[in-house]
Amino acid sequence: MTEISRPITLHLPPRIEIGSGSAARLKDWSAGAERVLVLASRSTAGMVGRLGLSGAVTVFDQVPGEPHDHDLDAALAEARRVRPDLVVGLGGGSVMDIAKLVAVLWDSDQQPAEVAGPNKVRRKCARLAQVATTAGTGSEGGIRALFTSSETGMKVAVESPFMLADIAVLDPGLTLSAPPELTAATGIDALAHCVEAFTSLKSHPLIDGYARLGIGLVGRHLAQAVRDGSDSDARAGMMLASFYGGLCLGPVNTAAGHAVAYPLGSRASLPHGLANALVFAHVLAFNAPAVPEKTAEVLAALGLPGSSDPAEVLQSAGGYCADLGIDMRLSAHGIGVNDLRPWAEEAHAIRRLMDNNPRPMSVDDIEAIYRAAF
Repeated sequence: MTEISRPITLHLPPRIEIGSGSAARLKDWSAGAERVLVLASRSTAGMVGRLGLSGAVTVFDQVPGEPHDHDLDAALAEARRVRPDLVVGLGGGSVMDIAKLVAVLWDSDQQPAEVAGPNKVRRKCARLAQVATTAGTGSEGGIRALFTSSETGMKVAVESPFMLADIAVLDPGLTLSAPPELTAATGIDALAHCVEAFTSLKSHPLIDGYARLGIGLVGRHLAQAVRDGSDSDARAGMMLASFYGGLCLGPVNTAAGHAVAYPLGSRASLPHGLANALVFAHVLAFNAPAVPEKTAEVLAALGLPGSSDPAEVLQSAGGYCADLGIDMRLSAHGIGVNDLRPWAEEAHAIRRLMDNNPRPMSVDDIEAIYRAAF
């Protein structure tokens, strides 16, 4: 079967509102909702008034940056008290992931552990609106959600078409207050989604198109969004790049980059975007011999010298991230050298992602990446 004829499934929200001020359009769409539960973080709860929601609106602002199962349980308990007919995710990827899970579980007899994996969710319990406030995960357009298990310390992934948003809102105005360090880290996360899908063993021409668009937008707009957070064009460009990255996740998904980054989030509590930024250049360089043309294309789209030589790739891509103001040393983020080997073993075991990687990566390879990034 040729690459272009290989069947894939692409899920898209039935309504997508994009552009400055688009958050206000949620008002008309949500008219008639009687009980609205807004999932937010403490930093995004103040934006609720910009959505124009009517009915009885309850805001749950206790979603952390790296949610665990007990955080999901707390959100579900609030939902069962409120009994919402509309759930709104207002935040970054973690908030929107919890919103997805609440929308399908609050009035269900299924428990979170029972829906881990693909296509185990039985139904949707409430309409779901996703309003992105960062340009990183692209979770507003996807059907996956992640949380960390308190028992194992590892990420649990849930995938279901029932978690697709009924409306996704991409209003760059909601990202204007994001500080430079958050803008940089989430921007590299969006880039990583596109690059990992683009270079994946499961890459597909349709998704390659979205990935190329996303990578190009990052190359044109991320540095400017970091330099001047008030630049509305740069913010809009990054929000669209994030959305394209989210579309890449559905049919293709990420690969070793995210697997290597996961322990940094679940074990060291680093924000997801930062965790991915710290290993992005190292994984790109490792994979370069297996996908030389695509690697060179990625670098060129970022305005860097095109190359597939691992040392040159690492220097260029690592320098790109560092120039955004990201301290690229694991040691600068509270990680100890004794953590590296067990985390490498943990990352290697995430086969749902590692098996997508264009070049086989051993535990020793992962530990070497950690040590090079240390």
